[in-house]
Amino acid sequence: MIYVVIAFLWAAILLYILLGGADFGAGIIELFTSNKNKQYTRTTMYQAIGPVWEANHMWLIIAIVVLFVGFPEIYTTVSTHLHIPLVIMLFGIIARGTAFTFRHYDAVVDNMQKVYNKIFVYSSFVTPFFLGVIAASAVSGRIDTGARDFLSAYIFSWLNWFSITVGFFTVAICGYLAAIFIIGETKDDNSRIRFIRKAKQMNVAAVVFGALVFWAAHSEDIPLDEWLFDNAIGVIALTAAILSLVLLWYLLLQRGKVYIIRVLAGFQVTMILLAITLRHYPNIVILKGGQYLSLMEHAGQEKTIWSLGIALLLGSIFILPALFYLIYSFQKNKGEVH
Repeated sequence: MIYVVIAFLWAAILLYILLGGADFGAGIIELFTSNKNKQYTRTTMYQAIGPVWEANHMWLIIAIVVLFVGFPEIYTTVSTHLHIPLVIMLFGIIARGTAFTFRHYDAVVDNMQKVYNKIFVYSSFVTPFFLGVIAASAVSGRIDTGARDFLSAYIFSWLNWFSITVGFFTVAICGYLAAIFIIGETKDDNSRIRFIRKAKQMNVAAVVFGALVFWAAHSEDIPLDEWLFDNAIGVIALTAAILSLVLLWYLLLQRGKVYIIRVLAGFQVTMILLAITLRHYPNIVILKGGQYLSLMEHAGQEKTIWSLGIALLLGSIFILPALFYLIYSFQKNKGEVH
């Protein structure tokens, strides 16, 4: 049953990056859009994510619950030593959701709409940035459980170039996913061309920040290249991601089918996550001094894992069909409106 729980944890993280990432990317795209195109971009993004945006955070909640219930030692260590970026990220989620609601459903339309817009776009940037910071810090080997001062325990565990560059890389990935997704929501060729250009720009940004991640890892003695290229599956996954990227660019230039482009973008992110996590499995957190926290060795009691696994399996029977129907129903309604 432990493998079932771990599979749900990995799947929840992946789906939050893909779906929640595209959600955050909507605000990132809006942030880097010219003023004359902002209103159209905002309206298009709202039509795409408005009906289902809250459901995306379900995956984050599942991941947190799995860690809290099934792996309490891992949850405690991460939430303690990384509590500052965690709190900032959670505040970003709250601020973004609040701003999104008020800017569309506020009873009075006044100058506060400008405030809501700024809160929405900046929190859309800050939240995935610190999500990337947290993920990088967990494997950077900077968390010092024996630290005796505030800076060593709660600041230097995440404030380093590797975590920062991964944060910017995560932002670029979110913007890239949103631009790819929104291409199929456009109503005219000019808008489609503009969002294709945005997708290319965000993809280039992701490549640049990806290169900076390798630079930061090398400068801080983090063996990232060994993690990615020291095993056959990791090499295959990265090769598949690169080849799918080439195909995606070709389809973008040819204005190929939207659904194929979306699948390719999701496949790329999946392969990148697989290559990164496979090398560490089952170690999910690397501590200072070479110690680690393992999903196998630091799991909760066997009865707890069994109960959690059964709850996840039963819950998925009800949640997943409802989620798919929700997406289907809104896509169908949009098709009828068009």
